[in-house]
Amino acid sequence: MWRVVGQVVGVAALWVSLAAPSQARELLHMVSRGDHNARYTETMIRLALDKAGYAYTLNIHPGDLTAARQQRDTREGRIDIMWSATSRELEETLLPVRIPLYKGLIGHRIFITHPDNIERLNTVETLDQLRAFSYGQGVDWPDARILKDNGFDVREESFDRLITMVHAKRFEIFPRGVHEPWSEVSNRPGLELSIDARIMLVYPMPFYLFVTPEHPELAQALERGLMRAIEDGSFDRLFRSSPMVQAVINRAGVGQRKVFFLENRALSDQTPLEDPRLWVSLEELAPSS
Repeated sequence: MWRVVGQVVGVAALWVSLAAPSQARELLHMVSRGDHNARYTETMIRLALDKAGYAYTLNIHPGDLTAARQQRDTREGRIDIMWSATSRELEETLLPVRIPLYKGLIGHRIFITHPDNIERLNTVETLDQLRAFSYGQGVDWPDARILKDNGFDVREESFDRLITMVHAKRFEIFPRGVHEPWSEVSNRPGLELSIDARIMLVYPMPFYLFVTPEHPELAQALERGLMRAIEDGSFDRLFRSSPMVQAVINRAGVGQRKVFFLENRALSDQTPLEDPRLWVSLEELAPSS
């Protein structure tokens, strides 16, 4: 367990702890890959805890854990908060905060591929034609299961290997969140990579915070704070001002893409699909005229 328990030593310290108990700060442990997903999520965590009035210090450990390892460490209390696209299994073993941080944007997927595949992608008109390609996804990512459930041929590898495997033609398509491909491609100028400009997959994919079962009051504070941020507009302001959303609006060409909708059979019955405040529409992602 990484959590730190403070000890009160001496009369002066005891007086301070009694006079100002609200100043006690919880040390919260997270593991972060340090990419834009992590930076955005960390900002949302701070917003939620501040809105909830929860005194905290974030201890962010750099790392790139597999999904299975991160889930285990969170379940066992070595990690306090993690973030992931949801699944029924995750919600049964960890404490989900059922407010989609990306308003469902993660379920809008466009493709990183080798340039040699672009001409073939330009001829795709049906889901069956899309299923004829080979796909790569991260080990234990919920997206891998969604694609498999919808009849796609998926190879699972670690994140760092996936990009190089596209370049090496080990598989043909690496679906990414609609805001993600540009930085991932530009950061690897030595690889032969292209971003498909024509097709988009869309499936319901809530991206939640998950809390260790040992810390239920933290999960409650995060939910309370995020709902307050939604109600006062600060959640949407952060979402819409983020480079992620700006990249989608300015670069993804959502309105010009051919959209294929897929099922997500892994969602729990408690997914808040009917609350429009929590989800983004395709119209909102189009540039203003």
